[in-house]
Amino acid sequence: MNRTPNSYKLLLFLSALLVIAFVSISFSNKTHLHPNKFKLLATDSFYYIVIDKSDFELKVYDQDGWFATYPVVFGSKDTTDKMREGDKRTPNGKFKIILKKIHPKWGMELLLDYPNEESVRKFKERKAKGLVPAHAKIGNGIAIHGTRPQEEWTVDNFYNWTDGCISLKYSEMQDLYSYIPQGTEVTIQQ
Repeated sequence: MNRTPNSYKLLLFLSALLVIAFVSISFSNKTHLHPNKFKLLATDSFYYIVIDKSDFELKVYDQDGWFATYPVVFGSKDTTDKMREGDKRTPNGKFKIILKKIHPKWGMELLLDYPNEESVRKFKERKAKGLVPAHAKIGNGIAIHGTRPQEEWTVDNFYNWTDGCISLKYSEMQDLYSYIPQGTEVTIQQ
């Protein structure tokens, strides 16, 4: 077959485009790759979440660094650590998402493993020091969830309305829920 120099250039150009397209498609959806093993394991998450109560922000990170930021609100204006059940405070510490579910009032929800061992240790220590009443309970059911659909204004106005959970706008919770898997680590800090 007799090819001209221009047809070689065109063939080379088209081949390069195909290679670039294949590489882009292969690596554009990061959820198919594990950073170390290059395979997705059912319990692995290469996302992690940092919730900064002082900035009213939930930040998502992946293996490349910062991925997304969402404004959030909590249960109380007092952003110190949760002391006991009913204080409406959001706990500080390191947690994991143990369940993804749909709540009848505010929709998509990511349940945290509160209280975990560290939370129980702090609670018992505070009780022993008299910082928490002897009859107090530690509480449970802390989650990341959305507002009700018509109440997204609560996040815009920094209106803390939950019983200690972390709340995003209803529409933004749908986005977060769509890609954060069960098992994702969550750090809540003041």
